[in-house]
Amino acid sequence: MLQIITYIVIIIVSLSIIAFFVQERFIFKPEKLKQDFIYKYDAPFEELFFDVAPGVSINGLHFTVDQPLGLILYFHGNSRSIKGWAKYAIDFYRYKYDVVLVDYRGFGKSTGKRNEKDMLNDMQFVYTSLAAKYNENHIIVYGRSMGSGFAAKVASENKPRYLILDAPYFSFKKAVERFLPILPVRLVLRYHMRTDKWIAKVNCHTYILHGTKDWLLPISNSEKLQALNPRKITLIRIAGGGHNDLPSFSEYHNFLRDILQY
Repeated sequence: MLQIITYIVIIIVSLSIIAFFVQERFIFKPEKLKQDFIYKYDAPFEELFFDVAPGVSINGLHFTVDQPLGLILYFHGNSRSIKGWAKYAIDFYRYKYDVVLVDYRGFGKSTGKRNEKDMLNDMQFVYTSLAAKYNENHIIVYGRSMGSGFAAKVASENKPRYLILDAPYFSFKKAVERFLPILPVRLVLRYHMRTDKWIAKVNCHTYILHGTKDWLLPISNSEKLQALNPRKITLIRIAGGGHNDLPSFSEYHNFLRDILQY
């Protein structure tokens, strides 16, 4: 019996060591772009570079409209780059909002070594730069999936008009534990992304959109987040929605129309 327990411990320790060093390959699925890559879209836009620190540049796209009602700062999920995520900008600029999407370190043209603290600081740098041009009361912070953690952190330290979370996680640790229950995730994981901690400090109203059939990040994540402050957090359930298909539901677009035209 003791021998079996020893083998189990050895396996768990070995898997934990492996997970510690290779976790970024599973967490981040970036599309890297050459620095001379040229973006092409049918709508008016400009390319942005936020020079955060020596050797660290955050690349962004700024879709513009005449006489904008405000700005949407969009934090995307854990895959691809803003080259592909930019297709969702139309969901916002059709309602007369400018839209800024940015890539995290190692995504697209953005540079710099990844770690949670510096990535969070990058997004705050972006927000501060944009807040110098837009009144904060006209800025809406939007976070999709992995980006929901960045969005919640930024909103907790600033005063945007609204925070919108799309298929968020309660905390990164809880999300990972669901798939790796046998590992000491708290000790192994280098990214914790405490959406639950940050959302409690958000002063503006928060809207959460979540599909009822989201397998990757079940809607229970959003239900727990809403329970932290039900008076300031509104949960919009998209019946039948999965993790990646909310824009295919009319309810999703109806919500955006209502909140952006309010």
